Amino acid sequence: MYGYIMRRLVFGGLTVIGVSIVVFVVLRILPGDPLVAIFGPEGFTKLSDAERARYMADLGLSDPLVVQYLHWIGDILRGNFGRSFFRSESVAEMLSRRGPLTAEIAILAVVLSWIVGIPVAIISALRPNSLGDNVSRFFSILFLAVPGFWLAMLIVLACLFWFGYRPPMGGAALFADPWSNLQIIIGPAIVLGLGQAAYIARMARSSLLEVVREDYVRTARAKGLPGRLVISLHALPNALLPVVTLSGILMGFVLAGSIPVERAFAAPGLGYAMYTAVYERDVFVMQNLVFLYSIVFVVLNILIDVIIAWLDPRIRYR
Repeated sequence: MYGYIMRRLVFGGLTVIGVSIVVFVVLRILPGDPLVAIFGPEGFTKLSDAERARYMADLGLSDPLVVQYLHWIGDILRGNFGRSFFRSESVAEMLSRRGPLTAEIAILAVVLSWIVGIPVAIISALRPNSLGDNVSRFFSILFLAVPGFWLAMLIVLACLFWFGYRPPMGGAALFADPWSNLQIIIGPAIVLGLGQAAYIARMARSSLLEVVREDYVRTARAKGLPGRLVISLHALPNALLPVVTLSGILMGFVLAGSIPVERAFAAPGLGYAMYTAVYERDVFVMQNLVFLYSIVFVVLNILIDVIIAWLDPRIRYR
């Protein structure tokens, strides 16, 4: 088991290094000039060549790319994530202020996806091609096809025009103001959770249909064990193994999907900060947030792999 964990950690570390290189190179080759984003087109034209060179040197963007990359990685290892071009706060302050809200949205969305997706999958698998199965598959395909940001905007407009409700503006800490915090995160969590529930339901249904045909399930039924116990004790635990793996991948999708959904709900999380950074071409904020998202995604998948190996010992020997 320890050897398996070490292999996963090594592969995860190599993945993070590769992602850091890709993120750095892509953001450097994108068209546009950071000074144009900072000063605007008119202000940029008023700068002399010496002033442009000085500003680029102050930002650390005049060094060779290899030197810039090494400086960036060194700053991250020291806990220095840089500062925004347009705001007085550093990226680290932005993470500490906005990160918990996005984490709450992601965790609540995954919990909702399991609460909705697993019962739907059980109903569909136990009665295939029935009315309940057809209805559940229809809604699964519907929530897979509907874009999350579009559904989010519909919810915001419906709450505003039908009920005159607006969620609290600004952030609210979970323990300082739980009710306001819930009002901020519940909308994005529902939209993201329904989309992930469709994936969970389809995966769990397919897996459960395979498991219920296995010999050990038929043996349990032949011994006279009630159907509910057969499903809950024998079929469902084995059918959920691929669903657990899928949940780790979906957590990364939730983080990426939170960018337009948080924008639609005006939830002041990291997704909203990412949208603003892309809109303003705030290079350092974009660079560090994308890299942070990749690290979170890699860590989550390593944890899921370890959990799967713990649940199914056969995996760790492969």
